[in-house]
Amino acid sequence: MTVNIALPKGRLAEKTLALMKRAGILQDVGDPGRKLVFEDEGGMVRYFLVKPWDVPVYVERGVADIGVAGKDIVTENCPDVYELLDLKMGKCRMCVCAKNGYVDRPGSKLRVATKFVNTAKSYYSSLGRRIEVIKLNGSIELAPLMNMSDVIVDLVETGTTLKENDMGVVNVIAEISARLIANKTAYRFKREEIDKITSLLGALVNENI
Repeated sequence: MTVNIALPKGRLAEKTLALMKRAGILQDVGDPGRKLVFEDEGGMVRYFLVKPWDVPVYVERGVADIGVAGKDIVTENCPDVYELLDLKMGKCRMCVCAKNGYVDRPGSKLRVATKFVNTAKSYYSSLGRRIEVIKLNGSIELAPLMNMSDVIVDLVETGTTLKENDMGVVNVIAEISARLIANKTAYRFKREEIDKITSLLGALVNENI
Protein backbone atom coordinates (compact mmCIF):
# COMPACT_ATOMS: atom_id res chain seq x y z
CA MET A 1 0.00 0.00 0.00
CA THR A 2 1.49 3.35 -1.08
CA VAL A 3 2.02 6.04 1.54
CA ASN A 4 1.58 9.66 0.42
CA ILE A 5 4.08 12.03 2.00
CA ALA A 6 4.15 15.83 1.94
CA LEU A 7 7.60 17.40 1.99
CA PRO A 8 8.54 21.06 2.46
CA LYS A 9 10.23 22.62 -0.56
CA GLY A 10 13.90 23.47 -0.14
CA ARG A 11 16.86 22.10 1.80
CA LEU A 12 14.71 20.14 4.24
CA ALA A 13 13.10 18.21 1.39
CA GLU A 14 16.52 17.38 -0.04
CA LYS A 15 17.77 16.14 3.33
CA THR A 16 14.60 14.11 3.94
CA LEU A 17 14.75 12.50 0.48
CA ALA A 18 18.41 11.59 1.01
CA LEU A 19 17.51 10.06 4.39
CA MET A 20 14.61 8.12 2.86
CA LYS A 21 16.85 6.80 0.11
CA ARG A 22 19.45 5.65 2.65
CA ALA A 23 16.68 3.95 4.62
CA GLY A 24 15.43 2.10 1.51
CA ILE A 25 12.04 3.80 1.65
CA LEU A 26 12.42 5.13 -1.89
CA GLN A 27 14.82 4.34 -4.71
CA ASP A 28 14.58 7.03 -7.35
CA VAL A 29 15.14 10.56 -6.05
CA GLY A 30 16.29 12.14 -9.31
CA ASP A 31 16.20 15.83 -10.19
CA PRO A 32 12.78 17.26 -9.28
CA GLY A 33 13.02 20.17 -11.71
CA ARG A 34 9.62 21.87 -11.65
CA LYS A 35 7.62 18.75 -10.89
CA LEU A 36 5.54 18.72 -7.72
CA VAL A 37 4.36 15.09 -7.47
CA PHE A 38 6.66 12.07 -7.71
CA GLU A 39 5.90 8.36 -7.99
CA ASP A 40 8.61 6.04 -6.68
CA GLU A 41 7.81 2.74 -8.36
CA GLY A 42 10.60 0.88 -6.60
CA GLY A 43 9.82 2.19 -3.14
CA MET A 44 6.81 2.47 -0.88
CA VAL A 45 5.88 6.15 -1.17
CA ARG A 46 4.42 8.82 -3.42
CA TYR A 47 5.68 12.23 -2.40
CA PHE A 48 4.91 15.82 -3.30
CA LEU A 49 6.47 19.18 -2.52
CA VAL A 50 4.60 22.08 -0.90
CA LYS A 51 5.38 25.29 0.97
CA PRO A 52 6.69 24.45 4.48
CA TRP A 53 3.74 26.15 6.22
CA ASP A 54 1.29 24.07 4.16
CA VAL A 55 2.62 20.62 5.12
CA PRO A 56 0.46 20.26 8.29
CA VAL A 57 -2.61 21.35 6.30
CA TYR A 58 -2.12 18.62 3.68
CA VAL A 59 -1.54 16.04 6.42
CA GLU A 60 -4.45 17.11 8.63
CA ARG A 61 -6.84 17.03 5.67
CA GLY A 62 -5.68 13.58 4.60
CA VAL A 63 -4.22 14.53 1.23
CA ALA A 64 -0.92 13.31 2.66
CA ASP A 65 -0.71 10.33 5.00
CA ILE A 66 2.46 11.65 6.57
CA GLY A 67 4.61 14.76 6.23
CA VAL A 68 7.74 16.50 7.40
CA ALA A 69 7.26 19.85 9.14
CA GLY A 70 9.28 22.05 11.44
CA LYS A 71 8.28 21.95 15.09
CA ASP A 72 7.84 25.73 14.88
CA ILE A 73 5.10 25.34 12.26
CA VAL A 74 3.43 22.45 14.09
CA THR A 75 3.38 24.42 17.34
CA GLU A 76 2.11 27.58 15.67
CA ASN A 77 -0.70 25.89 13.71
CA CYS A 78 -1.68 23.17 16.23
CA PRO A 79 -2.92 20.72 13.54
CA ASP A 80 -4.89 17.66 14.61
CA VAL A 81 -2.18 15.16 13.67
CA TYR A 82 0.13 12.63 15.31
CA GLU A 83 3.76 13.59 15.84
CA LEU A 84 5.72 10.39 15.19
CA LEU A 85 9.41 11.21 15.12
CA ASP A 86 11.98 13.94 15.71
CA LEU A 87 14.13 13.83 12.58
CA LYS A 88 16.91 15.91 14.22
CA MET A 89 17.21 18.04 11.05
CA GLY A 90 16.74 21.76 10.50
CA LYS A 91 17.75 22.50 14.06
CA CYS A 92 17.33 26.02 15.42
CA ARG A 93 15.71 27.79 18.38
CA MET A 94 12.55 29.82 18.88
CA CYS A 95 13.73 32.87 20.79
CA VAL A 96 12.78 36.22 22.23
CA CYS A 97 15.31 38.76 20.93
CA ALA A 98 15.90 42.47 21.53
CA LYS A 99 18.39 45.26 20.90
CA ASN A 100 21.52 44.95 23.01
CA GLY A 101 21.07 46.90 26.22
CA TYR A 102 17.27 46.56 26.18
CA VAL A 103 15.77 46.72 29.68
CA ASP A 104 12.36 45.13 30.22
CA ARG A 105 9.72 46.87 32.34
CA PRO A 106 7.60 44.00 33.72
CA GLY A 107 4.57 46.14 34.55
CA SER A 108 4.21 47.56 31.03
CA LYS A 109 2.53 46.04 28.00
CA LEU A 110 5.22 44.46 25.83
CA ARG A 111 5.21 45.10 22.08
CA VAL A 112 6.15 41.86 20.32
CA ALA A 113 6.83 41.63 16.59
CA THR A 114 6.61 38.14 15.09
CA LYS A 115 5.08 35.92 12.43
CA PHE A 116 4.58 33.25 15.11
CA VAL A 117 1.56 34.93 16.68
CA ASN A 118 0.09 31.92 18.51
CA THR A 119 3.51 30.89 19.82
CA ALA A 120 4.19 34.37 21.20
CA LYS A 121 0.74 34.63 22.79
CA SER A 122 1.06 31.20 24.39
CA TYR A 123 4.55 31.89 25.73
CA TYR A 124 3.71 35.24 27.29
CA SER A 125 0.37 33.98 28.59
CA SER A 126 2.30 31.32 30.52
CA LEU A 127 4.30 34.15 32.11
CA GLY A 128 1.17 36.18 32.86
CA ARG A 129 2.51 39.02 30.70
CA ARG A 130 0.38 41.50 28.77
CA ILE A 131 1.53 41.92 25.18
CA GLU A 132 0.62 43.67 21.95
CA VAL A 133 1.40 41.43 18.98
CA ILE A 134 2.61 43.06 15.78
CA LYS A 135 2.36 40.48 12.99
CA LEU A 136 5.10 40.65 10.38
CA ASN A 137 6.06 38.24 7.62
CA GLY A 138 9.68 39.16 7.04
CA SER A 139 12.66 41.19 8.32
CA ILE A 140 11.34 40.81 11.86
CA GLU A 141 14.60 42.24 13.26
CA LEU A 142 13.74 45.61 11.72
CA ALA A 143 10.82 46.19 14.13
CA PRO A 144 12.83 46.94 17.31
CA LEU A 145 15.49 48.79 15.31
CA MET A 146 12.78 51.19 14.11
CA ASN A 147 11.20 51.30 17.59
CA MET A 148 8.02 49.60 16.36
CA SER A 149 8.40 46.81 18.91
CA ASP A 150 10.25 46.13 22.14
CA VAL A 151 11.19 42.55 21.28
CA ILE A 152 10.74 39.96 18.56
CA VAL A 153 9.85 36.27 18.67
CA ASP A 154 11.60 34.47 15.85
CA LEU A 155 13.74 31.52 14.83
CA VAL A 156 17.46 31.80 15.47
CA GLU A 157 19.89 29.46 13.75
CA THR A 158 23.36 31.00 13.87
CA GLY A 159 22.54 34.41 15.34
CA THR A 160 24.55 36.19 12.64
CA THR A 161 21.72 38.52 11.59
CA LEU A 162 21.15 39.49 15.22
CA LYS A 163 24.83 40.29 15.79
CA GLU A 164 25.05 42.35 12.61
CA ASN A 165 22.12 44.46 13.83
CA ASP A 166 23.32 44.91 17.43
CA MET A 167 20.71 42.50 18.81
CA GLY A 168 20.81 39.38 20.93
CA VAL A 169 18.77 36.53 22.39
CA VAL A 170 16.88 37.39 25.58
CA ASN A 171 15.14 34.05 26.17
CA VAL A 172 14.94 30.69 24.42
CA ILE A 173 11.33 29.54 24.10
CA ALA A 174 11.92 26.13 22.48
CA GLU A 175 14.37 23.96 20.57
CA ILE A 176 13.15 23.43 17.00
CA SER A 177 13.74 20.61 14.51
CA ALA A 178 11.91 18.77 11.72
CA ARG A 179 9.21 16.32 12.78
CA LEU A 180 7.48 13.43 11.03
CA ILE A 181 3.72 13.89 11.41
CA ALA A 182 0.80 11.65 10.40
CA ASN A 183 -2.86 12.01 9.55
CA LYS A 184 -4.86 10.28 12.28
CA THR A 185 -7.19 8.38 9.95
CA ALA A 186 -4.36 7.33 7.63
CA TYR A 187 -2.41 6.07 10.61
CA ARG A 188 -5.32 3.83 11.55
CA PHE A 189 -5.63 2.29 8.07
CA LYS A 190 -1.97 2.33 7.02
CA ARG A 191 -0.39 1.82 10.40
CA GLU A 192 1.87 -1.04 9.32
CA GLU A 193 3.31 0.93 6.40
CA ILE A 194 3.66 4.18 8.37
CA ASP A 195 5.24 2.42 11.35
CA LYS A 196 7.74 0.77 9.00
CA ILE A 197 8.74 4.13 7.53
CA THR A 198 8.99 5.66 11.01
CA SER A 199 11.12 2.77 12.24
CA LEU A 200 13.50 2.91 9.25
CA LEU A 201 13.96 6.68 9.57
CA GLY A 202 14.26 6.48 13.35
CA ALA A 203 17.08 3.93 13.11
CA LEU A 204 19.11 6.24 10.88
CA VAL A 205 18.36 9.32 12.98
CA ASN A 206 19.44 7.57 16.18
CA GLU A 207 22.51 6.21 14.42
CA ASN A 208 23.66 9.77 13.67
CA ILE A 209 23.17 11.09 17.22
